[in-house]
Amino acid sequence: MAYGSAQAFAAAFRAVGLDAEPTPPSDNRTRELGARYTSGDECYPAKVTVGDFMKVLEAPETDPARTVFFMPTAQGPCRFGQYSPYLRHVLDTNGFCATEVLAPSSNNSYGGLGEMAQPFMRTGWRALLAADILQKLLLQYRPHELESGRADRVYEECLADVCHTIESTPVKPAVQLAALHDALVRSRDRFRAIPGRRDRGTPLIGIVGEIFCRLNTFSNENLVRRLEEYRAEAWLSDIVEWIWYTNSEHFRKLKLTGRLWTGEALGAWVRTHVQKRDEHVLLEPFRQDFTGYEEPDIYEILEAARPYLPREGAFGEMVLNVGKVICLARKGVDGIIDISPFTCMNGIVCEAIYPRLSRDLGGIPIRNFYFDGTQSDLDRDLGVYLELARGYQQRKTHARVWPKWPRE
Repeated sequence: MAYGSAQAFAAAFRAVGLDAEPTPPSDNRTRELGARYTSGDECYPAKVTVGDFMKVLEAPETDPARTVFFMPTAQGPCRFGQYSPYLRHVLDTNGFCATEVLAPSSNNSYGGLGEMAQPFMRTGWRALLAADILQKLLLQYRPHELESGRADRVYEECLADVCHTIESTPVKPAVQLAALHDALVRSRDRFRAIPGRRDRGTPLIGIVGEIFCRLNTFSNENLVRRLEEYRAEAWLSDIVEWIWYTNSEHFRKLKLTGRLWTGEALGAWVRTHVQKRDEHVLLEPFRQDFTGYEEPDIYEILEAARPYLPREGAFGEMVLNVGKVICLARKGVDGIIDISPFTCMNGIVCEAIYPRLSRDLGGIPIRNFYFDGTQSDLDRDLGVYLELARGYQQRKTHARVWPKWPRE
């Protein structure tokens, strides 16, 4: 998860009475521990997450017997499906058998959380929605602020407000939704008060890729902020996109196995309907702010990808990335960056398709950036890439639609 998503998700656990905190920020100690407890064949996010968890256990104040690590799993070709069992193996091998791993699966849209599912699933969903909204606001305002650092400070203030609202409001659905809606309205107004001036020549770069690596700033060497230093703006694919994808996969599998008219399917339909309503309520105050930045529906993404990677034969982020590239190009972005871990299957498959995709979309520049924790000349590569994006900006056929805020 992104920094804000992790903070809000932890607040959702606290809202249902569980003590929860995000892992401490990743650092060089994370890399050291990740390297110690992995073989080198794993992808970079596995190393980072294992390192972060083991860093928690080495802290003097941690009681391993009272510690639970939240590590979801997923179906499909990505090695992410092995993170949870591998973490369990590392813990057992190193004497932390009493430390638990909570591992809901994408197989049922992360519905297997036992007794806590009913109150937590909706609270957690709303927390992720709110965090994605705040992140979207930050990325819209920060490149255009007149006072350096103002947008970051406002973002932290808004995130604290949202997290406090989540954990201090009763989990009664209507009460909680109203309170979170009000917190987001306050956040919107704080951002609107940031002095800024939008330059219509600023390139807008769509960011896709492997979820962890694109959202975790430590793993991608803070690529988005470094893009902004080149006077560009980023449209970062959020985490909610993955939840909508797992929901759609759940329905596809129910239909494939002849279970579309079952109690399980009815429950999935009700959950999706409720999630859609929550999303509509929380996004409604941002109608003017997100004009031109509307996230495409998951089925629009999947259908856009179909000529290149049909969802029935390819799974996970590779399908989402290809489809999202097309949707973002139609929104008028000036380039696409794919952030992936080194050796990531999803990144490799997408990279093979991107040249054809670029040609079909009028030459939009698409660039893969791979990360594995080693030093690279990221600034040089970004500088070259932004020159290509500015060139495409002058000849693209899909014009951007501009929101009312930040003001020009």
